[in-house]
Amino acid sequence: MAERSTAAVDVADNSGNEPLTAQAAQATSDGVDTQNGRAADGPMPDKDGERTNPAPAAAPELHSGHKLARRYRLEECVTRVDGFSSWRAMDEKLRRAVGVHLMPADHARARSVLAAARSSALLGDPRFVQVLDAVEENDVVYVVHEWLPDATELTAILAAGPLEAHDAYQLVSQVSQAMAAAHREGLAHLRLTPSAILRTSTGQYRIRGLAVNAALRGITSETPQRADTEAIGALLYAALTQRWPYESDAYGLTGLPKGVGLIAPDQVRAGVHRGLGELAMRALANDGATASRQEPACTTPDELAKAVAAMPRIRPPEPAFTAPPEYQHTTYQQGNYGRPTPPGVNTVQSRPVAPPPPPLQSRTGRALKWGVAALLIAALGLGSWQLADRLLGRGNQTGNSGTTNNNPNPGTDDNPKDPAPGTPLQITEASEFSPNADATKPKDAGKAADGNPGTAWVTLQYKGYANFGNLDERKDGSGIVVDLGKVQNVSELDIDLYVAGQQVEVRAAQPSAGHPGSLADFNQSISKLERTDKKLHVTLKEPVQTRYVLVRIAELPADGEGGYRGGISEIKVLGPSS
Repeated sequence: MAERSTAAVDVADNSGNEPLTAQAAQATSDGVDTQNGRAADGPMPDKDGERTNPAPAAAPELHSGHKLARRYRLEECVTRVDGFSSWRAMDEKLRRAVGVHLMPADHARARSVLAAARSSALLGDPRFVQVLDAVEENDVVYVVHEWLPDATELTAILAAGPLEAHDAYQLVSQVSQAMAAAHREGLAHLRLTPSAILRTSTGQYRIRGLAVNAALRGITSETPQRADTEAIGALLYAALTQRWPYESDAYGLTGLPKGVGLIAPDQVRAGVHRGLGELAMRALANDGATASRQEPACTTPDELAKAVAAMPRIRPPEPAFTAPPEYQHTTYQQGNYGRPTPPGVNTVQSRPVAPPPPPLQSRTGRALKWGVAALLIAALGLGSWQLADRLLGRGNQTGNSGTTNNNPNPGTDDNPKDPAPGTPLQITEASEFSPNADATKPKDAGKAADGNPGTAWVTLQYKGYANFGNLDERKDGSGIVVDLGKVQNVSELDIDLYVAGQQVEVRAAQPSAGHPGSLADFNQSISKLERTDKKLHVTLKEPVQTRYVLVRIAELPADGEGGYRGGISEIKVLGPSS
């Protein structure tokens, strides 16, 4: 696919969820782009083929309360720059907040904005803030997109300090994977700034402004993949150091010292994770940085995503231990409850405990002790004999079928033994089941078989539909495939699910099959597709021979945050008891 990308074929814009500070509002009224600090009436500097054109048309003069399509009521203007305005609005039909971009229909970039918005809407990837509508009416072009009230801009997060290594790892992993998927569809962002990255309350990163932000500003690039990769490297660099990796200050971050060039993150701030710092330099090598240890530069989001996946997993920090509160004695425990305490008496001091009486040491005491013991043994023996006689008598009575039980011995067909527990089988590898698209969380797949139910492989949040957003690439659902290392007899499974209410089934591949790549390869049914609780136990009448077992999720439960999410905490596979 050709590298050239224009705003007309970029990905969905999702800006507008940017409340203005007092300074930003003043800058907007002065005609300054609050997102990059440049004058709104002039072109952006040319950088790596990136260029903008001035917009001659002015933004439409609309006010709070104006209604578009008799549905979208404008409430607050959050950006007014470069011939367009962005608003927070209310969708009165669905009673939810949305974002709206507005520009005159005769604006020089109106056609490219509509094309970019429609291309973005067709992508339908939940990792991007979704475009909901793109319309031209009454001499106005407007684009409607999701509004995420529970999300926080990366700009605000970095204002409080750099990210922990685990959070920075999640940032670069999720953003690079999402942008790799977008570029496979021919879509680029070209405006990946800290204000374009949102972190939800569940820790997921969402990208806004995919094609529309660049189209609104007329930004194009001859090398869109390289431009987006370098932008992700800049985001990672800023997340690790709280510094912008260029000489100019931007997005509330201080730039690097002038004249020293691009220096490694660990030279800017002590304690930076070395692997992540080297990754940022490999992505920023497009701008002249030198990656340490001679690794090649990452020039596409896909190369960067693969480099992230090849890194050792970075675990979240351990929670700080909080000592339990000191135990306090009370007057109730001392037996003084309900009685007043005389003045001057210490109520916290515990009362002395009387020692137990000494054991009987005389000859009479020993005889009495042995006599009591003999009586207890006799009583127990008599009671056990009567109980056994009663049970045997009841067992010899005629049952409902009218026949007599002449075979009281356990282990027969009439009186089977309790089944012995199965033998745990070793799982050599766990991988995400994603036959029609790239895995969304391949690094977390091992959490579903690490022996710790407290960790889990968790899906992304999907909007609109329980069947993974009704996306074509998720038509077969998702889940975890466990590899037993060799063909073995499987008789039981114990599965801990991340949340109840998921529609789950268990399948196995044929023993002669190689590594399965599609749902059809798992043609041995172990359990039927049904909605389950958090724990799923499967016991087979006859063992199944297989090496690969699939725990497949077909539908997700609602997560209480306007979307659908599920996952798997732990999978245990057992064979017949030895």
